Amino acid sequence: MFTLREEVFNKALQLSPLDQADLIENLLANFEFSSRKTIDDLWSADAENRIDAFERGAITSISAREVFEKIDKL
Repeated sequence: MFTLREEVFNKALQLSPLDQADLIENLLANFEFSSRKTIDDLWSADAENRIDAFERGAITSISAREVFEKIDKL
């Protein structure tokens, strides 16, 4: 017989990847730790810096297909 944790986990695996990510974010948001705002601010700044660099042409993008092909070769 499954425990509640196993049942919830198995049901979560049936969700779409976006719904799984949303569930994870909501679960993590329930944890209180003092550095969370600092971490969130750093991630936000990094994302903005990457967007700015892309818009300036300092970095380029590659397709998701290429990314997954590279991963499959590992």
